Amino acid sequence: MTRVPVVVGVGLTPFAANRVDASIRDLVAEAVLACMEDAGLLDLKAVQHGLASYESDHFNRQMTLGAILHDALGLTPLPNVRVEGGGATGALALRTAWAYVQSGLCESILVYGGEMNGRSVSSATANGLFALSADADWEMMVGGTYTAFYAAMMRAHMQRYGTTEAQCAHVAVRNRRNARLNSFAQKPMDLTIDDVLRSKPVAEPYKLLDCSLLSDGAAAVLLATEDWARAHGTRFRERPPVYYCATGCGTDTMRLGDRYPEITNFRGKRAAAQAAYAMAGIGEPLLEIDVAELYDSYSGVEIQAVEDLGFVPAGQGGAAVASGIFDADGYLPVNTSGGLLGRGAPVGATGIAQAVEIVQQLWGELPAGRQVANARRGLTDTHAGIGTICVVNIFERRD
Repeated sequence: MTRVPVVVGVGLTPFAANRVDASIRDLVAEAVLACMEDAGLLDLKAVQHGLASYESDHFNRQMTLGAILHDALGLTPLPNVRVEGGGATGALALRTAWAYVQSGLCESILVYGGEMNGRSVSSATANGLFALSADADWEMMVGGTYTAFYAAMMRAHMQRYGTTEAQCAHVAVRNRRNARLNSFAQKPMDLTIDDVLRSKPVAEPYKLLDCSLLSDGAAAVLLATEDWARAHGTRFRERPPVYYCATGCGTDTMRLGDRYPEITNFRGKRAAAQAAYAMAGIGEPLLEIDVAELYDSYSGVEIQAVEDLGFVPAGQGGAAVASGIFDADGYLPVNTSGGLLGRGAPVGATGIAQAVEIVQQLWGELPAGRQVANARRGLTDTHAGIGTICVVNIFERRD
């Protein structure tokens, strides 16, 4: 572990329902320019490798988009690779970049990702495209959708553990409230539990305000060895160093029906967390993690995540969430960015944007009310499908 990557700079665009002013290449360029400025990097050609993160050629309306973006950024003839893994794409891209630096394949790598899955594509088309990420032979053609699969998992969780719709609603209220302090968030809202419970039913027990957003946006993170960062990132010397110290990945069956009777939680997420904790030397995650960005594609998914990540025992996630321990002023603040529910979720950028939030928390650069005091170690949790691919990444401030 002598080549543990450091974060040199981060960049983000505002997330929006419809960026009518920009194409996907415009959004990625916007995020990369912000990343360069944040790093104090004067020449992008000093970077040795590029890594493109996006889920869908269809949403972005461009085949071989990785090559297009690499060219648009002026990174040719440097090497490039594209990573895709559904909702986990951004986190997998970071994990891949971690491996590239660790292996010695490069000293620095720019991870950039984005997606245009906002209103430029109709909701019906978006749902159809997302359904293609499920097993098209066995699920899509009989009407399977991810909302239905997530709802079935949460119904099972409720029946086994007594989790309530009001506990799920607490997640929806808190994350959108957190988004009010994030100027880049798509939909900050001041809601009540009753507002969520009375919103339009989508798939029992989920209602409209339990569901995350479809978004346009992009994000970028520059990773490097510490020597490269000191030589090229002028701001690196001004900040406490933040290391990308651990990563874990786990998987599960594509079809929810193949998981019975264990459908209440995400087995792949537990495996990913355990691998990351072992790498980071973490034995008690609730005590040793200071801030976390969790994949709240639906409100109840965060409840499942706090259990699978080992923050609380199985079945206690709903009560723990409702108690406020994961609120901004709680014991372990979660989704200070607003999460997928409040900040938004352009798929290829989501896992990268989570890392941006955590790194800025560790640098201590976020505004009052959103900044977690004395944050030293942060975690991101991202997954694809219904936990088919799960990635846990851990960042650590060392000064």
